[in-house]
Amino acid sequence: MIWYVLGVAFLASGVVFALIGSIGVIRMPDFYSRTHAASKLDTLALGLSMIGMVFFNGADLNGVKLLLIVVFVALANPAAANALGRAAVRARLEPWVRRRPASGTEDAA
Repeated sequence: MIWYVLGVAFLASGVVFALIGSIGVIRMPDFYSRTHAASKLDTLALGLSMIGMVFFNGADLNGVKLLLIVVFVALANPAAANALGRAAVRARLEPWVRRRPASGTEDAA
């Protein structure tokens, strides 16, 4: 019973983090911020979901395979995000910058 509850808790938290990451990708203003939101939260979401699946599946060969997937994704996803960021810098993609209002105009905020 406790393994079932832990599995549901990990799977639910993985789904919540995947949802937060998806919203972050939509809401962020530029490529760099979107890449950050996608890589960090999706790595966490997949890790939590796979750990939840291990609790459902049990400690057998399939559970070990699921944990190996978590390890490989935890290594590969940040490296891929770094490669994307470096490619964007080399392509001279400008990051988003908040523009200040021109002098002489009143700012409502």
